[in-house]
This record gives sequence, C-alpha cells and structure tokens, in this order.
Amino acid sequence: MTTQAPTSGFSYSRLQQEHPAATAALGQFGQAIKDSGLSPQLTELVKVRASQKNGCAFCLQYHVNLARSLKVPQAQLDQLATWQESPLFSAAEKAALAWTEALTITPALPDSALMPSLREHFSEADCVHLTLAIAHINAWNRIAGPLGFTPPPAQ
Repeated sequence: MTTQAPTSGFSYSRLQQEHPAATAALGQFGQAIKDSGLSPQLTELVKVRASQKNGCAFCLQYHVNLARSLKVPQAQLDQLATWQESPLFSAAEKAALAWTEALTITPALPDSALMPSLREHFSEADCVHLTLAIAHINAWNRIAGPLGFTPPPAQ
C-alpha cells in the first residue's frame, strides 16, 4: 500500500506567511546549528539521510541542493542510502550517520554503544550540535511531508 502526503495546498512560503512565529523559531534553531561550528557538509549529509528515512521529498530535495552547493561529493549523495557499506564515508561521518538513524527512527532511543563511537570523532559540544541538527531536520520532515510541500527543483 502506498501512502501519499495530503494535497493541502500548503507550501513553505504559505507556512511562513500564515505561521511566522513558528517558522522564525525553526529558522533561529537552524541558524544556531549553522553557528555551532559543525561542518556544513556533515550537517547536510545528516539532513539528507534523515529526510530519506522520513520520506520527506521537499526536505530531501532542498538539502540535496544545499549539499551540492557546499560541494558534498555527488558520489556520497549517490551512496548515502547505503552509507554503512560504502567506503566513501569517513569513520566520523559513519558515526554521525548512525546517530542520525538512531534519532530519526521512532522512538529515538539510540543504542548505548553509539555515543562512545560518536565521541571518538566529535567533542561533547559537537555531539550536542549534531543532535540538535538531527532534531531540527526531523521537525521539518514532520511539517513539510504531511503538509505536502512540493519539492524545489533539483540543482
């Protein structure tokens, strides 16, 4: 059985117009992640993977476009769905992607072995920022998908 997002007529711009406080808060949340010092390329890989897992076409295309503009290698984007088996991802990227999947799959109860692996590659502050980035994209996935946002054109 295939499920589809409702055709509600909502769009990102309509959400901004009709719910400015909510979109401003999510925008500030996103800016805090950008300002954290976490690698923008890693942040986009995490957001693309969470969007794949959540089935959000709008967020997936939006963040693939951003990843391309940040020069994330196309080969990594091509193999992101199979990152565990791919030699194209560093140990740090794999730790971040494992954390992404653990926090994206509901309920978000990550395996206790993931944090020590993450800490091998990231500072405590980076672990917090990475967790915030994953929560942020999961929030957007749960807004854009159900409201049926039309994905932006591929770039």
